[in-house]
Amino acid sequence: MLTTRIVGVINILDGIAVQSLGFKRYLPIGKPEIVVDYLNQWGIDDIVVLDIESSVAGECSLYQKLAGYTENCRTPVSAGGGIRTVHDIERLISNGADKVVINTKAHEDPSIIRLGAQKFGEQAIVVSIDVARVDNEYKVFVQSGNRMIKQSLFEILKQCQDCGAGEIFINSIDRDGSKKGYDLELFNYVTTNVSIPIVGCGGVGKAGHFLDAFPLKLSGLAAGNFFTTPNIA
Repeated sequence: MLTTRIVGVINILDGIAVQSLGFKRYLPIGKPEIVVDYLNQWGIDDIVVLDIESSVAGECSLYQKLAGYTENCRTPVSAGGGIRTVHDIERLISNGADKVVINTKAHEDPSIIRLGAQKFGEQAIVVSIDVARVDNEYKVFVQSGNRMIKQSLFEILKQCQDCGAGEIFINSIDRDGSKKGYDLELFNYVTTNVSIPIVGCGGVGKAGHFLDAFPLKLSGLAAGNFFTTPNIA
């Protein structure tokens, strides 16, 4: 019987793990390797490590430190930030990632999804989609939420599925750091339009918010700030 995984997200900025608030403000937590170890000991099902700076710059450098961050980690790790080429995917996997998370490049040039899936398997390719409401419509943003693209959410979802993505990581910019709970309407829209596994993220402020989303039967429910506090050194 399939169950919904609980996923811990670690955002990294300038080499420091941070809490994200609406993709605009970031509160420092501590060393990424300590946060990874904390989540690993907590018993999380999966860990996602995202390099915000590389996402904005469009240059993947996380592979240089990923092995150090995850050296003692027994939990499956997905890693992303600034992935532009299949070589970037290979370097992340070679340095400890079980899966890679691709955002901007996947939407600008979806061939990277297909090429990555062909070389490493569909299960290794996660496409991240950052979404916010604009004029009461869901719009997709890239470069860590800094730029809106013209394609509709529906078009992006179909594109990801058709190109061979193994999973979609859907993140609500509006709910990020809000502690108001998941955007269940957004998650429901995504699950009704694609058949591949979905991980939902954004807005968890209490354990009950996970319970609210369980009926949607997503592959995973993710949170960042909820699992980490500034007290982690």
